[in-house]
Amino acid sequence: MLSEELAPVRPLRAAPEIADFESFVLGAEPRLRGALIAIYGSDRGREATAESLAYAWEHWERVAGLDNPIGYLFRVAQSRSRLRKVPIIFVPPPPSAERLVEPGLPDALRALSASQRLAVVLVHAYGWRVREVAELTGVKPTTVQNHLERGLRRLRQKLGVHDHA
Repeated sequence: MLSEELAPVRPLRAAPEIADFESFVLGAEPRLRGALIAIYGSDRGREATAESLAYAWEHWERVAGLDNPIGYLFRVAQSRSRLRKVPIIFVPPPPSAERLVEPGLPDALRALSASQRLAVVLVHAYGWRVREVAELTGVKPTTVQNHLERGLRRLRQKLGVHDHA
């Protein structure tokens, strides 16, 4: 009787399907995580990455067939992250750490729009090409370039930088 009351169990996935998903995650996770951290900060970005990859696993048959699965999962992460209104937190470096980062950078990044912050961080911190950011976000490369230029201009103003070396 007890077995009749239990919900049907989803069959286990075949080994090739698991291997395909693992291979996808190895390539996609760092890129997806970097993009989401650029928008939401470290903690929320990592949570959004995990949520989007969990979604990918649950819907792997569909996600695997997409032309741009990373871009799709980026949108999934954005949708699921909108439900929580949590402030963006960029952790400043500890005072004792060697000065590798401008101390005002976390606040300056926080002041950018999400689109500007994403473009600046992915292109200048992670070394992405403008075209790659455009593919991820589903916008034209010229739009990403505009966000990048405006974001850099705003960062320079906030940080008091008049020359870019």
